[in-house]
Amino acid sequence: MTKLQIINADVVVTMDAARRELFGGNVNVEDGVIVSLADEAPADDCDEVIDARGCVVTPGLVNTHHHLFQTLTRAVPAGQDALLFDWLRALYPIWARMQPEDMFVSAQLGLAELALSGCTMSSDHLYIFPNGVRLEDTVDAARTVGLRFHPTRGAMSVGESDGGLPPDSLVENERDIVEDFIRSIDGLHDPADGAMVRVGLAPCSPFSVSTGLMKSAAELARDKGVMLHTHLAENDEDIAYSMENFGCRPGQYAEDLGWVGDHVWHAHCVKLDQQEIDLFARTKTGVAHCPCSNCRLGSGIAPVREMRDAGVRVALGVDGSASNDAGHLLSEARQAMLLQRVRHGANAFAAREALEIATLGGATVLGRAGELGSIEPGKRADIAIWDVSGLEAAGAWDPVAALLLCGPLKVRDLLVEGRRVVSNGELTGVDARKVAEHARRRVAGLMS
Repeated sequence: MTKLQIINADVVVTMDAARRELFGGNVNVEDGVIVSLADEAPADDCDEVIDARGCVVTPGLVNTHHHLFQTLTRAVPAGQDALLFDWLRALYPIWARMQPEDMFVSAQLGLAELALSGCTMSSDHLYIFPNGVRLEDTVDAARTVGLRFHPTRGAMSVGESDGGLPPDSLVENERDIVEDFIRSIDGLHDPADGAMVRVGLAPCSPFSVSTGLMKSAAELARDKGVMLHTHLAENDEDIAYSMENFGCRPGQYAEDLGWVGDHVWHAHCVKLDQQEIDLFARTKTGVAHCPCSNCRLGSGIAPVREMRDAGVRVALGVDGSASNDAGHLLSEARQAMLLQRVRHGANAFAAREALEIATLGGATVLGRAGELGSIEPGKRADIAIWDVSGLEAAGAWDPVAALLLCGPLKVRDLLVEGRRVVSNGELTGVDARKVAEHARRRVAGLMS
């Protein structure tokens, strides 16, 4: 049995049902599971003791929407100032050149960046598979970094010649897609408690896949017991496409195809109306809110306050690093808070609520709130330790709110399943400099 203890924390933010914050608290972990919260001295037989003096301890942050393959296409000039559809058209030809090695290093780079921002669990939406790329390329990358991973096998099947947005060279045959859905689930998905890898199904969007594939994916997900994910109601163009091609708004389209329920979460949802918000609340359908990407692409401000008030399950996503162009989850929480204040007033969204959707909210949307998202006995030890003794938070009266209002921007220590993924601000599983150098070489190849 491996025992670990976090001691002397200035504050432990539990995110338990009472939202307790424990001052001077300790966290005791055995074999990757939290066993107690106490003020006791370090146990004599403890394998590791982490002194968290001067630190705020929180549950690990959870990223519920990402396109890790895009990390190698940040700040591409042709897409810097474009709206969503034109941005996609500018980048599709570059993505079509990507090789399996590009996918691996792009995912490794993106996940390393997430880890340093306090993220312990991330989903990923991989919907292009050129040149022999497989979902395993990203799963292998996640294992090197040490994060808990929820990859989704995405797909595009409706190309330009059939009225879709993507070029025909990037779409797949639907029979092949379904076969690889099954292969990916059977080979990679782990339904057990504490699983490090769980697989979902994620046809890319209503404007790049057929109604038939959307239905087939929903049926297969129910049969296999996995989750469903797609983009929905991201901007005005998205709404117009749905009305013109399906004769209804995106929420109605999702409901008609079986794409609502507690096993479903949709990305963005910037343009949901009140009827759609009520539908998602009633069916326990989740939403991945991506504030920085929505700003970057000019999509709008998602109705997060309205969704939360109605009871919708809301989490955070950084979205693709080509439309953000960063992968910093704590910054997403801050941006979510600020945008809702812009929309509704300074008292509309508190720092602690933003931290809640970044932690427990993410675990809930990904179907893992029974194991993750809070610091309490019985939960897995996915924990972030933030040093608030430095310049960024100096002068702060409230160290918990300071995480969102001030800083720090980088986690000091990060535990996943009780194992250190970040130690004293440095990644333990990979060499950050070597990852960056590898990424630069691959980008040079894509550019040439």
